[in-house]
Amino acid sequence: MTLAASPTTIEIIGAVLFALAIAHTFSTSIFERLAHSKPQHAGVWHLLGEVEVVFGFWAMVLMGFMLVLLGKAEATQYIDTRNFTEPMFVFVIMVIAGTRAVLHAAKAGVALLARLIPLHANWTFYFLALSVVPLLGSFITEPAAMTLAALMLRDRFYSAGLSSRLKYATLAVLFVNISIGGTLTPYAAPPVLMVAGKWGWDLAFMFLNFGDKALLAVMINALVVTLLFARELRALPPRAETEAAGPMSWTMIGIHLAFLAGVVVFAHHPAAFMGLFLFFMGVASAYPQYQDRLILREGLLVAFFLAGLVVLGGLQQWWLQPVLMTMSADAVFYGATALTAITDNAALTYLGSLVEGLSDEFKYSLVAGAVTGGGLTVIANAPNPAGMSILRGHFDDGAVNPLWLLAAAIPPTIVAALAFRLL
Repeated sequence: MTLAASPTTIEIIGAVLFALAIAHTFSTSIFERLAHSKPQHAGVWHLLGEVEVVFGFWAMVLMGFMLVLLGKAEATQYIDTRNFTEPMFVFVIMVIAGTRAVLHAAKAGVALLARLIPLHANWTFYFLALSVVPLLGSFITEPAAMTLAALMLRDRFYSAGLSSRLKYATLAVLFVNISIGGTLTPYAAPPVLMVAGKWGWDLAFMFLNFGDKALLAVMINALVVTLLFARELRALPPRAETEAAGPMSWTMIGIHLAFLAGVVVFAHHPAAFMGLFLFFMGVASAYPQYQDRLILREGLLVAFFLAGLVVLGGLQQWWLQPVLMTMSADAVFYGATALTAITDNAALTYLGSLVEGLSDEFKYSLVAGAVTGGGLTVIANAPNPAGMSILRGHFDDGAVNPLWLLAAAIPPTIVAALAFRLL
């Protein structure tokens, strides 16, 4: 397949800025080191070292070019035609899922399951946080599952002091398992959601074609990393997580879970879930004794990241879709896995949904490849920035090295690829 027309000037600029943004995500640790070595400009370096700021920053640069080259009317028209529902939803679900009440319920559930497994408490809690919680993403959405898992891992393990190898291995398995763990249903994983309605993929189809394979891969990944670091995990204090201060009632937990469920139900209707969120903020303010600090800053930064990805990604179709469509059904699985590392996996499947006459094998390979590669980088899957925002403070210089993350994510990604291709 060839390009229908030559790219416009602004499309070429958009592609260049997109490439610069990707390079920037791989360079955030450099800016963090500059912040320490050049304290007179530490604020600027810290800002550029915030991985959540990267795509929003370059999207603003793109808008500057649009204003100069196209004028205000066309630039604002482009912004108005972008869909920012996902950034808004991720912000809302992060804040609600990160509350003390919801986290308390999640920890209680994991602790109950852990007591049924007659092994060391740290092993079982760690394994369940990397397996059962990511699979919950198929029901409460991937961003909510990512927020819960990241907070649980932070409080119990990262805050206790882990080796660098275990930090990266844990983050990598978390990203991969969240990406594939949301495929048991047709509405929770963004790359599946983009195509499920148009291609007629219902709940039965997803579980029979994706869910069983994802379930096996998630369990294998969690089990392998638990076994590999069993000695270090065992040596940690058995109750290393920070206990929430203050009272907690099951009535308040039920109210918070109701807000969470309501936001999930109206996930594609921003007016509805934003209204629920404002109501939730009123309840949280009225009962401060049941609240820890709401993760508003983290949620806003992640929303800014995703919004920037939406703005920049909107100009990549001219080269990305032809690349995908020139591949065979077999090749597109591996191509989508690789391309996902440098662009959001939902963008890939959305582009595929625009093409008519695709074979069922091609459709499966495209989506399977997109979710398989969802843990390779922070931009590969929409929930990844949420997990990064919660956990990165426990890494050296407060930044996650993207190359080490990529290296750590390759083994669990291979497990996912084998599951989707061979089973």
